[in-house]
Amino acid sequence: MIDTHCHLFDSEYDNLDDILDKLNEEGIKCIVNGCDMLSNTDTINLSLKYPFIYASIGFHPSIVDNISEDYIEFIEENIDNVVAIGEIGLDYYWTKDNKEKQKEVFENQLKLAEKYNKPVIVHTRDSIADTYDILKKYNVKGVIHAFSGSLEMANKFIELGFKLGIGGVITFKNCKLRDVVKDIDIKNIVLETDSPYLSPEPVRGKVNTPLNLKYIAFYVANLKGITYDEVCSITTYNASNLFDL
Repeated sequence: MIDTHCHLFDSEYDNLDDILDKLNEEGIKCIVNGCDMLSNTDTINLSLKYPFIYASIGFHPSIVDNISEDYIEFIEENIDNVVAIGEIGLDYYWTKDNKEKQKEVFENQLKLAEKYNKPVIVHTRDSIADTYDILKKYNVKGVIHAFSGSLEMANKFIELGFKLGIGGVITFKNCKLRDVVKDIDIKNIVLETDSPYLSPEPVRGKVNTPLNLKYIAFYVANLKGITYDEVCSITTYNASNLFDL
């Protein structure tokens, strides 16, 4: 299996080396996402050390007010060491006061993705309409991370060439996303954990790791009425093809 979105850093785990050893044993590949200068650097270093770890670097909307002036140069200098640009996007949940700055940083990174033909991993929270309106301006593909929108929006993103990142939230009680996942073709889905966040049932409340990807896969299999092995095979193909792994 491939976890298309996780954050595997020493600052988040007491036992990261043990987790990495288990991931290697179980054959789970991970795309680790950076969000700022420090985590982007850690992501690249991790990917260079472990063959089953791939790097995606980008600058998250939550840090745009304090973003380094050379953020685009940093991504460009490291573009050959990454499989994607992300985690990037828009987030109006915490503040709407810097919408224009968020859009500027988002679009600058999309331009770079278009220039180097790299997929993007997109964060959108309380901003799905603006996210869609911006993405359709660029010739890019990628993943809508932690998708939580309507079936209509799901289909709009799919038409743009995006996959939907499905994680632990799908296992939560009364999750409205279940109806969306039932109605979209599994060829448009990739799996993710967003570790160390959003642990799925039955380990909700604990620190999440990519080892919990199996619970998400089992749940998607039940929703879609297909086997666990089919979910693993198809979503792995989807991710491998998208990120050229």
